[in-house]
Amino acid sequence: MNEKQLKTNVWQRIIIIVVAILLLGSTVLTYMFIVMSGNNSKQSQEDRISELSNAITAKSNEIEEAAKPLGSKYFKEFEAYKKQIKSYNVANANNEKLKVEDLKEGTGKQLAEDDSDYSAYYIGWCGDGSIFDSSFSYAEDDTDKTTPTGLQAPLISPSSVIEGWKQGVVGMKLGGVRQISIPGELAYGDTRSDICGQKNAPLKFIVMALPTDETLGKLNKEWNELFSEYYALLMGSQQ
Repeated sequence: MNEKQLKTNVWQRIIIIVVAILLLGSTVLTYMFIVMSGNNSKQSQEDRISELSNAITAKSNEIEEAAKPLGSKYFKEFEAYKKQIKSYNVANANNEKLKVEDLKEGTGKQLAEDDSDYSAYYIGWCGDGSIFDSSFSYAEDDTDKTTPTGLQAPLISPSSVIEGWKQGVVGMKLGGVRQISIPGELAYGDTRSDICGQKNAPLKFIVMALPTDETLGKLNKEWNELFSEYYALLMGSQQ
């Protein structure tokens, strides 16, 4: 190998090394950009989740405030239906089909199958007579929840309720009050044991169905939109 060839090979090697260094630097910069972009995107997503959480809380408070006049109007009347709450035989209730009893006949629109164009105050109780959920609000020191002080915001457009509720309100007229006895298979079935302390627990409800207040309907729609975005982002961040 002569001196000229040797010098050419050295320069080729130098060029290759320089190119390699440039490629390595470009790869590192690209990786850093991707990581930084990912971190910024993750931070932006976390910020949005936090914003939505605060917005949901604020919207919930707005709904409760807007619902106060309605609650004041119906509280005394609805509270009187607590006297209907009595213990019942769980086995018998599960052996029976869905049963309804109108405690007050309404004068408004009659609810059809899968109709969710209404609002509702409700009381739900177990076989031992204990209330597991209701529209009542209580004083902070009333830990046993024995004496309601008012009504919370009603359920608005209740489309995600249990099957027994959906079937139980069919034919009910707005402004009316109905007692619904639901066998376990039309309640939560074997999917939950935290309701009434067992799976396939039969449930009873008293439901007051009312026309949906326009303001409450609008606020509820806004709440649902916020929650839908919040839930989608939250699920995406956990993948």
